[in-house]
Amino acid sequence: MKLNESNIDRIIRAIAGVALLYLGLGGVLGGGLAIVADVVGVVLLLTGAVGFCPLYTLINFNTRSAKK
Repeated sequence: MKLNESNIDRIIRAIAGVALLYLGLGGVLGGGLAIVADVVGVVLLLTGAVGFCPLYTLINFNTRSAKK
């Protein structure tokens, strides 16, 4: 598993993940929308923490600069 996210990408994912979890778990959203927000929030937090996004691999995208 090769890292494919830049540090800025990881920070943005973490912030968005926390915000979505707050919306879903905090009672701001309800029903199915809250569940979707929670799932997407967890995925964003995990990919931000690990630094690897499987979707980026599928579409051959990389935000991490190449190290020489």
